[in-house]
Amino acid sequence: MNQALKTLEERGFIQQCTDLDALSRLMDQGPVTFYVGCDPTGPSLHIGHMVPFFAFRHLREQGHRGIALVGGGTARIGDPSGKSEMRKMLSYEQLDANSASIVRQLDRFIRFDDVTAYTDNNKHWLADLNYIDFLRDIGRHFSVNRMLSFEAYRMRMETGLSFIEFNYQLLQSYDFLELYRRHGCRLQIGGDDQWGNIVAGMELIRRVEGAEVFGLTFPLVMTSDGKKMGKTEQGALFLDPAITTPYDFFQYWRNVTDTDVLRFLLMFTFLPADECRALAGGDVNAAKERLAYELTALIHGAAEADKALAGARAAFGGGGDRSAMPTVELPRARFEAGYPVVDLFVDAGLASSKSEARRLVQQGGAVVGGEAWTDEKAAVVASLLDASGELVLRAGKKRYARVVAR
Repeated sequence: MNQALKTLEERGFIQQCTDLDALSRLMDQGPVTFYVGCDPTGPSLHIGHMVPFFAFRHLREQGHRGIALVGGGTARIGDPSGKSEMRKMLSYEQLDANSASIVRQLDRFIRFDDVTAYTDNNKHWLADLNYIDFLRDIGRHFSVNRMLSFEAYRMRMETGLSFIEFNYQLLQSYDFLELYRRHGCRLQIGGDDQWGNIVAGMELIRRVEGAEVFGLTFPLVMTSDGKKMGKTEQGALFLDPAITTPYDFFQYWRNVTDTDVLRFLLMFTFLPADECRALAGGDVNAAKERLAYELTALIHGAAEADKALAGARAAFGGGGDRSAMPTVELPRARFEAGYPVVDLFVDAGLASSKSEARRLVQQGGAVVGGEAWTDEKAAVVASLLDASGELVLRAGKKRYARVVAR
């Protein structure tokens, strides 16, 4: 097997490939151009989007050329794959803004050089398509029966599939054809929920150009307890620090289950595989901290990773800079008057409502200054602040806030 594919296999990326042996032989002959697409349905990618882009970097490091395709055109319709209902339609202006934001995020991670890695936007060839010509030239190659055999469409047929979504597979297939024509692209990679769309694009190129191209998909990563990877109590784990702070991002990975550590080290870091196995086979907490640090540095930079690490160590009593913890400033006068503990946990962002804060106290999950707080009616007073006017709160075992009284 080609070394690039061996690397992906060793690190747990490969789920399905249309012809692994033939793809391996093609890669042995020289650099292969590949692409992965993502639709700008929001202003930020989340960690689930990033699996193919980690694979992108591995393939690039082995000498292959990658295209990150932003779906500014396909997002005008919406991909039904993995969805139980139709996506919300966004304005073209919003899609353009989202596209620009996503390209900036990917550039920080991939470092586009327009030689070995570059980006494109499918609105360049989709936005002004003539519909009649498109149906005559492209649509005639698609079988409705064949399309309905794919899981994405079968699932949506049960809840209702709009005609506009039904066109999505044709458009994504056309993307592959355009990238083959423009850049000699021979491989599409993506999550396993894209298998049907990828195969359809391959068949289109075979019919129109008589060329052999390939598809490679990666697993939709789940945690060992069956939850979708990257899902938190607050929602998805976004790359945008304004949505998911670097500290919260770090803490997610620091708190993964023991059984997920090796898999995530291999997939979400670029540490050598032997080092990943050695870390996972040693002190599991040290391995989790290393996973969290490496991944936070990749997404947010080393400086933010250092701050998140210091904040986590301070929160968990291992030393470090408390200023790196999630911090909120609150009026000192509230403490001097007696700050109701329920209000305090809401204002510190550790509870979304007073009822949630009340349950937290009742269940023994509220900690104030290192001491469990059990009286929901009691007030937190100024004497509990330290000499710097600070107080550390904890909700449950993993969520902290540093309160600064001003």
